[in-house]
Amino acid sequence: MSAKAISEQTGKEFLYKYISTSAAVQNRSRYANVTPETDWGRLTQDHPWLLTERLVVKPDQLIKRRGKLGLVGINLDLQGVKEWLKGHLMKETTVGRAKGVLKNFLIEPFVPHTQDEEFYVCIYATRDGDQVLFHHEGGVEVGDVDAKAQRLMVAVDDKLSDAQVKEQLLTHVPDDKKESILLWLYYEFDGVYVLDMAAKIDATADFLCKTKWGDVEFPPPFGREAYPEEAYIADLDAKSGASLKLTLLNPQGRIWTMVAGGGASVVYSDTICDLGGVDELANYGEYSGAPSEQQTYDYAKTILSLMTREKHPQGKVLIIGGSIANFTNVAATFKGIVRAIKDYQGPLKEHEVTIFVRRGGPNYQEGLRVMGEVGKTTGIPIHVFGTETHMTAIVGMALGHRPIPNLPPAAAHTANFLLNVSNNAVTPATTRTASFSEPKTTNDVAAPIKSSAGVPAGKYYQAARYVNHV
Repeated sequence: MSAKAISEQTGKEFLYKYISTSAAVQNRSRYANVTPETDWGRLTQDHPWLLTERLVVKPDQLIKRRGKLGLVGINLDLQGVKEWLKGHLMKETTVGRAKGVLKNFLIEPFVPHTQDEEFYVCIYATRDGDQVLFHHEGGVEVGDVDAKAQRLMVAVDDKLSDAQVKEQLLTHVPDDKKESILLWLYYEFDGVYVLDMAAKIDATADFLCKTKWGDVEFPPPFGREAYPEEAYIADLDAKSGASLKLTLLNPQGRIWTMVAGGGASVVYSDTICDLGGVDELANYGEYSGAPSEQQTYDYAKTILSLMTREKHPQGKVLIIGGSIANFTNVAATFKGIVRAIKDYQGPLKEHEVTIFVRRGGPNYQEGLRVMGEVGKTTGIPIHVFGTETHMTAIVGMALGHRPIPNLPPAAAHTANFLLNVSNNAVTPATTRTASFSEPKTTNDVAAPIKSSAGVPAGKYYQAARYVNHV
């Protein structure tokens, strides 16, 4: 299940529309959204209660513990809300290690209450049923709910009973309030207000729930902007039977990846982080499921466009990796990547990009051959490896923690799928200076790229060996 976070506004819209069918939730449908483009005159015209009621204002950008961070304005009139927003709207804020700009806010009616009137409820789906968490103390001081809350598992096709709720969830609730909570749960008792909400939904169910959900927006986590390139790749993915994914983590980073396979993308990203490259990792994504040459070209040119927009003082590296494919035609996908490299050869050389390639699978030798040839013809440093090299070994080479062999040993095993007619089982030579018509006979070793992690290279070489053999 792909559980993706939605905004508080979207979550409450779903709650009010599909769970609350009468007046159970008192502040239902009473909220206003504020962005830098908001026209206050039009906003008050659409929501006249803003002029007469006390208000609460808070950012709606997937930020946890907003009250603790001083990001909630409470019991304000409309002018007070405007003054509060002057100090927060479009201001950079740090939440944990994430830095981001506050640009989307939610205004709701203020509900006077005491701390002992707040409760916490959480419901999430598991394989066996719905897990219900309840804690008799809510609010900003709720603390570690996972450790403190009472739990109740409702199995698939089972129904809640009063006895279950009282015995397993309401054990710490005063007796005079238990009946009120039960009445709300079963009969929509008046007097319940939803003050705060966080929600995730199964994004893979969008095609089933489209008529109810509509066009759901999945905002990026706080501190990471939504980029049009991500939307472009998502659109390509939606129109293809293949899988094309892209998430930008740090557009200024020097380590970029173009990985074939969802599992391989995790392995490569983990290895980069293990070897000290977490702060320089620019993107996460994958292409898999036998994409066509054109689809791979569109994916590759998007990544090359992104990585050649800002220079890095140490140059940049592109890791084109993957395991041994089952049915993807490696030659076809690599020809798409080669087209993109040719189109961007100028910016790639200007930004001092070095490319490391490792792949196996059907027609992989032809794919590696064309990849090596484009390095030779364009002058871009491209180091090419096949199945004789462990899939994550190129990460250590790219990060400067292990030497770059000029000619890896040839692999003679059943992974050498070559659909073109040829008896040559030798993996093509690995650098742009090598001749693919005359295989090298030496095993020279190139000097490793200078490490940028600020730690002794030998230490990480040992770490790389350990990762490679897990």
